[in-house]
Amino acid sequence: MFSTRRSEATDGKGEEDAREDRPAGRRLPRRLVHLYTGLVLYGISMGLQLRAGLGLEPWSVLNQGIARHTGLSIGTITIVSGALILLLWIPLRQRPGLGTVSNVVILGLVMDATFALLPDIPALAFRIPLLVSAILLNGMATGLYISARFGPGPRDGLMTGLHHRTGRPLRLVRTCIEITVLAVGFALGGSVGVGTVLYALAIGPLAQFSLRFFTLDGPGGRIVASSTPVPGPAPLPQD
Repeated sequence: MFSTRRSEATDGKGEEDAREDRPAGRRLPRRLVHLYTGLVLYGISMGLQLRAGLGLEPWSVLNQGIARHTGLSIGTITIVSGALILLLWIPLRQRPGLGTVSNVVILGLVMDATFALLPDIPALAFRIPLLVSAILLNGMATGLYISARFGPGPRDGLMTGLHHRTGRPLRLVRTCIEITVLAVGFALGGSVGVGTVLYALAIGPLAQFSLRFFTLDGPGGRIVASSTPVPGPAPLPQD
């Protein structure tokens, strides 16, 4: 009788563990969908903002400035600069993840493809909505990408690495990096304008809302809209 009860208890525990493991196993595909959907949409938003021609975010200003002097596409420069920034992770003791490597490759390719597919839009009445759409899409893509928890983008890893090594506040480190990048990019001929300012003001709240909405919650990977802050694996991917 004792052995029978023990066997039943053991079997019950095994079934419970199996039920817990099955949802956890199903969560990985959903995380991958979040990661790559987010990265593709992020690249599209970069191409849309570039085509709008009303100003880019800081890192794209730098990449565009370099592209003007090298003859390479801005997407190619985005890939190359991302790879070079990863080299700076070595002394900062940062570890790249799947999301980090995917970020380096996908954003530049999708950005170039989007820009090539869209015709030139001279009318300001169309460029303004295009800019707004690009920023909104970028905010949504940021939430998708970060919610996958596969590691930060190369530029965010640089920021967090400097934060840990120097002990300076994260906001200060980020501000200093982006001001420097923006100034150099502008000096090289990168596009700075109303889009640059609008992006800087809007991307934080948009990404925060998107991250809360797309958070994969619990072992089942359930997508929820939560009003509580999510313990984030990385800051926003400013690429």
